[in-house]
Amino acid sequence: MRSTGSWYEVQTESKKIIKCRLRGKLKLKGLKVTNPIAVGDYINFTWEEGEPDLGNITDILPRENYIIRQSVHKTQHAHIIAANIDQAVLLATLAHPRTSLGFIDRFLVTAESFRIDTKIIFNKVDLLSVEDKQYLDSLVVIYERLGYKCYFTAATTGEGIKEVKDLLAGKKTLLSGHSGVGKSTLVNQIAPNLDLKTSEISDFADKGVHTTTFATMFEFEENSYLIDTPGIKELGLIDLKKEEIAHYFPEMRELLGQCKYHNCLHLNEPKCAILEKVSKYEISPTRYASYLSMLQGDDNRR
Repeated sequence: MRSTGSWYEVQTESKKIIKCRLRGKLKLKGLKVTNPIAVGDYINFTWEEGEPDLGNITDILPRENYIIRQSVHKTQHAHIIAANIDQAVLLATLAHPRTSLGFIDRFLVTAESFRIDTKIIFNKVDLLSVEDKQYLDSLVVIYERLGYKCYFTAATTGEGIKEVKDLLAGKKTLLSGHSGVGKSTLVNQIAPNLDLKTSEISDFADKGVHTTTFATMFEFEENSYLIDTPGIKELGLIDLKKEEIAHYFPEMRELLGQCKYHNCLHLNEPKCAILEKVSKYEISPTRYASYLSMLQGDDNRR
């Protein structure tokens, strides 16, 4: 349910929360990850002798899926954000702060690599200008055409909260996004009993202030789990080869095999089916720009 470094909060089959430590031998499997156990993992444990609330983790069970990113501090390592989820929800804002399209697309590609059902919530819609709302409408057309259902919320007024509650019911959901997009405020609207700490946006560079330090899973209703994560500034892709990236863009995936060259990277090759669609605006130029930035290994702050 939660990792704080050396201790893990574990929910037992009887739904009791206990604290566990990781057996040392599990750390020696050569996994290049900064966190051997992620929120959402299923594990086996043994009780600490004489301690009814303490245990030792002995096994990590195979994962159905996970959301992963490049470690911010160790570039050759990965960080698993969450595992074994039913769906991912990306919370984005077009103002205060602005979520880049590059970030949205990287998150979607990461989820697509495990075929994780993903939704997008655009928060703080009450703060948008007329021009911003028109821009938002154009983005919704792009993403919903690709199968990514979009929702609109104003966490401070309660707009759209019921729809989001219905979306989360009976599922294990990862909620992610930049710092400052209003994750904690939204969660407090959905489940007031959790009373998560929130913080105002810092004036400096209009970036969010981190209020969540560790990824944490809450059961806010019977069998409805929400994983709240620290705000993500960068989402470096990892474990994806260049020739694989197009597979995780639905609009490109359906064209694979139609290019002249089987190893086409869709850059400037002749008779490229994807470039032809981009030239006709049948593939969004912003999505193609995101694809190029992923190929080049750029970060996603634009």
